[in-house]
Amino acid sequence: MQTALVAKEQKETKESQILQLVTFTLGGEEYAVDILKVQEINRMKEITRVPNAPYYVEGVINLRGKVIPVVSLRKMFGLAEEEDRSKQKIMIMDIQGTTIGLIVDTVSEVLRISSNIVEPPPSMTYSVSSEFISGIAKLEDRLIILLDMDRLIGKEESASIVDATEKMAIEG
Repeated sequence: MQTALVAKEQKETKESQILQLVTFTLGGEEYAVDILKVQEINRMKEITRVPNAPYYVEGVINLRGKVIPVVSLRKMFGLAEEEDRSKQKIMIMDIQGTTIGLIVDTVSEVLRISSNIVEPPPSMTYSVSSEFISGIAKLEDRLIILLDMDRLIGKEESASIVDATEKMAIEG
């Protein structure tokens, strides 16, 4: 009997994975993305506007000689603009093979959690379409919304962001 219980616990342990996430806030909610997607986190810097870019593209930045498009997650999620931008960060991420900067309110921490505490997204969500949510992590004192960045900024969005920034680079 005890051997069966130990075997069951070992099986559950093998099935659960450790997720490494970068957490950030946006509009008072806490979100997280896979740490492997995040290349670096920068303070807010001067952003050059791009004409005819999608509404959620703030513009581009020069990061060590490379032009990086910058997207406002607040705009993508339909949230009002933050008046105090002093704490905002730009998370440089690899999304669909494209390097993109995402503006977030604050970057909180790097978390290591068990996949066992992550539940599937609810069928009804309020601020983000559930197709972009890969799960909800239940910690003792808070819930964290896990985002699937490849679905949030899909191939079409990624292509339109890159097209807009490349046109600017050519014209500029």
